Formats: sequence, structure tokens, C-alpha cells
Amino acid sequence: MSEKNRKVLSGAQKAKVALEAAKGHKTINEIALEFGVHPTQAGLWKKALLENAAQIFDVKRGPKPVDAATDPERLYAKIGQLSMELDWLKKKSGIDH
Repeated sequence: MSEKNRKVLSGAQKAKVALEAAKGHKTINEIALEFGVHPTQAGLWKKALLENAAQIFDVKRGPKPVDAATDPERLYAKIGQLSMELDWLKKKSGIDH
């Protein structure tokens, strides 16, 4: 018995197979033969594509959530805090500024 090497497809390649299957111009068997995958797998990818396609368009518009690391108010507050600590350390160490 010979071992077959598994074909590993990227997400883009799987999407291409699923889109081709969703178009309906060819049968699943023809698409599977063309891309070198099992017909059942091509059918599963088509089903997954059709079930999850609506999620692409569910993104709501509006203001993007503010990232805490780049929030300007928080950054200015941190700068003020660090400036005060620096001044305090300079005063305690006797360094004139």
C-alpha cells in the first residue's frame, strides 16, 4: 500500500475553491479534480463560505475603539507624571535644573 502525501492548501486557495464551487458553473467533482482536492472537502468549503459570508458585511461603521496604548489623554497624563517625578528626583538629588 502506498502512502499519499497530503496536499496542504492556504486559506486563499481554499477560498478560491469555495468561490468556484459557489459560482455553480462547474460541478463539485470537476472543481475538485481541477484543484486536486476531494469533492467532499470542496463541498464543505463551499458550505462554510456561504454560511460565513454575511459576517464580512456585519462590521458596523462608526468611531473605532480607542487603543489604550495610544490614547492621547492618557499619554499626556503620563508625560505630566513623569515630568513631576523627574523634577522631584532632581530636587532630592541636589541637581539644579
